[in-house]
Amino acid sequence: MCPRLYNGVDMAKKAPEQEPSFEAGLAELEKIVAELEDGELPLEKSLALFEQGVKLSDSCRKQLQEAESKVEILLKKEGRVEAKPFTLTDGEPER
Repeated sequence: MCPRLYNGVDMAKKAPEQEPSFEAGLAELEKIVAELEDGELPLEKSLALFEQGVKLSDSCRKQLQEAESKVEILLKKEGRVEAKPFTLTDGEPER
């Protein structure tokens, strides 16, 4: 039986793609948004970029939720979670 090939790559042996870091995902998402806002792409390319952007957005959202959960665990006091707003060094809350 012949393995499934896609562009010459054996998909059965292809390693799963690793999720980008939050910062890398956000930077890539910003590039995609700029390209889409430019409006010069063909429809097919726009749809492919939009799909990639949705995946990156979901990945970034998931990473933020995980970070929030870790912060809540660290703030856990007396068996309950006390959510506290994150403040910058100058005392201003992050927006």
